[in-house]
Amino acid sequence: MAKGGGKTIIIKKIKKGGHGHHGGSWKVAYADFVTAMMAFFMVMWILGMDENTKKAIEGYFSNPIGFKKGYSSGSSPLASGSSPASVQREAMQVALRSLEERRFEEIKRVLTGKMDSIAGDGLMTSNIEITITNAGLRIEMLENSRGNTFFEVGSATMKDIGATALGVIAGQLNEMDNPMVIEGHTDARPYGRVDYTNWELSGDRANAARRILERSGIPPARIVEVNGLADRQLKYPGDPQNPSNRRISILLPYTTVPEPRSVEALRNQIEGATRDSAARDTVPATATAPPR
Repeated sequence: MAKGGGKTIIIKKIKKGGHGHHGGSWKVAYADFVTAMMAFFMVMWILGMDENTKKAIEGYFSNPIGFKKGYSSGSSPLASGSSPASVQREAMQVALRSLEERRFEEIKRVLTGKMDSIAGDGLMTSNIEITITNAGLRIEMLENSRGNTFFEVGSATMKDIGATALGVIAGQLNEMDNPMVIEGHTDARPYGRVDYTNWELSGDRANAARRILERSGIPPARIVEVNGLADRQLKYPGDPQNPSNRRISILLPYTTVPEPRSVEALRNQIEGATRDSAARDTVPATATAPPR
């Protein structure tokens, strides 16, 4: 007891126990998890490759030394001769092709709407067919059942409705830089003159379309080919005298040509989806509204 009758103050110090030291075991577990995830994504990536690439990878892991010797020229993506720059270049080409395809899709959508707006006076929306093929954007002006929508039968002088349609087409295609190929086609019905055949007629019709496109603002330098193909590329081979075999075709080829190695596999990696190019190549892009 303190002097003077005061109370004694007792101070208790409580020593808290700390947690034990964890060490680095969690780092090992995390590293195992990351390694497993990397292996999983590698397996998924390999499963998406084509058969030739799968066999190449299988050969590498079966016999790395012999594989490298056999593919030292660079034909294998795992060989010492393959260059990462070439793979990056090919991926960039596929990406640019995809952008060009989307641009073609937009042109097709806008042109289809504009063709709807000028339909009438003998022109139906089914007379203008727009498709995106493996070669590029193709616009075809098809004759009707009477065969005289754009040209009178046997004539190479384009009618006013054809010139109007070409003017609308040129106005839209002016926004692009792709080269243009113009083709004239006829049906299999023989022409009535010996010295003037379907070859001459189809060529003259293609040139008539070229002149109107140039007058409508298409630079002549963009037109790289004008072909008269007569009846050699019928639209309806099973019906060679079908009037719709008579047509003017305008092709805008792709300007980006990816290297042939695993184009679809690279496209899937970039966009995350598989495209069925064969189905896309055969789907028509026009409506079939009745004439107005």
